[in-house]
Amino acid sequence: MAKHETPFLDQLESGPWPSFVSDLKQEAESRAKNERNIEYQIPQDCCDDLLGVVELSYKHGRTHWKHGGIVGVFGYGGGVIGRYVDQPQMFPGVAHFHTMRVSQPAGKYYTTKYLEDICDLWERRGSGLTNMHGATGDIIFLGTTTPQLEEVFWELGHNLNQDLGGSGSNLRTPSDCLGSSRCEFACFDTQDICHDLTNEYQDELHRPAFPYKFKFKFDGCPNCCVASIARSDIAFIGTWRDDIRIDQEAVKAYIGGEFPPNAGAHAGRDWGPFDIQKEVIDLCPTKCMRYDDGKLEINTPECTRCMHCINVMPRALRVGNDKGATLLVGAKAPILDGAQMATLLVPFIKVEPPYTEIKETVIEPIWDWWMEEGKNRERLGELIKREGMQKLLEVTGFKADPRMIQEPRSNPYVFWKADEVEGGFDRDINEFRKFHQR
Repeated sequence: MAKHETPFLDQLESGPWPSFVSDLKQEAESRAKNERNIEYQIPQDCCDDLLGVVELSYKHGRTHWKHGGIVGVFGYGGGVIGRYVDQPQMFPGVAHFHTMRVSQPAGKYYTTKYLEDICDLWERRGSGLTNMHGATGDIIFLGTTTPQLEEVFWELGHNLNQDLGGSGSNLRTPSDCLGSSRCEFACFDTQDICHDLTNEYQDELHRPAFPYKFKFKFDGCPNCCVASIARSDIAFIGTWRDDIRIDQEAVKAYIGGEFPPNAGAHAGRDWGPFDIQKEVIDLCPTKCMRYDDGKLEINTPECTRCMHCINVMPRALRVGNDKGATLLVGAKAPILDGAQMATLLVPFIKVEPPYTEIKETVIEPIWDWWMEEGKNRERLGELIKREGMQKLLEVTGFKADPRMIQEPRSNPYVFWKADEVEGGFDRDINEFRKFHQR
């Protein structure tokens, strides 16, 4: 029998969608019965008390969790998020109920045995509740007591060959899409570079020394399945710099109805015959396509790699052969300055092991500048906004490129330094006068 009445939470189970409340109740009942005869290392009624805390938060319209300072494992400054309830007498089972982040494998591939092992570990030494996965990608262990942190850490490392992920003002656990292991559109090996950078920057991941959090995310193509462009400080997005490959016979097959558009994603819906003009060409954001005399043509210099045409006609259109990645910087969710999308820094770079160019010309110069100039809790994107894109280009050594412009013509003035212009400002003033005289 449940310890706490939960009328507010019960309402969340009444809708058509699966509810976390049902999962919590199921775990609470399982722990109460202990049918598997587990020797629990934290209060057996922790899930019951968790339901009570959440119910009280709904009733009062505010959280009853507090951050109780720094708690973690020896030698690490990250990986554990301390959580304490502000009503420990009422809910002793969750008086302290810390979250642990476990580093996810590249591409999030697991064996069944591994999943069974981590679940068994957390059932004994934690609440049994997990989140697969957190927003950054980690395996999330929800809820354990302070004495169990070192025990979980020891078992993860010695028995499962597994490490904690990032939390705090450090490098967060890098995250990637499935890449070339499953996706025909992938333009670089997302899993390999994700694994490589995770290993390379272990110190930055486990021992907070940054002004604030820092995230790498790797999208194998511009479909952006892990949304790196919106939520990572350096976003790696696969691209190509030659022509989209076109199979003209397959294009005709789509038009003739032999192949379903969108890889059959809309099967069962009769939207009429496929119209390449309406469904592909007219929806091209840069109008770089045309279909004339039975032939599809693409003006490559105008193509922004939006992927729409490829997604609609995957049998007819393929990404190019000269593959690499575009690097964008500065995306984040609202913290100090509101939500911010990433800004282009490197239009194209080859992504090949051992990734030395990326590490030495992009990542590490940016870190040096950010650690020197960044304010406390200031993300990279906010520093760029405060000091300017020109400063970032000076730090990294990249040349300005029209593709870096975020808002064309919002500022009609161009600024430069005297020592950057041969002959100084006098020459430019004279040129300006000559131009107007003409």
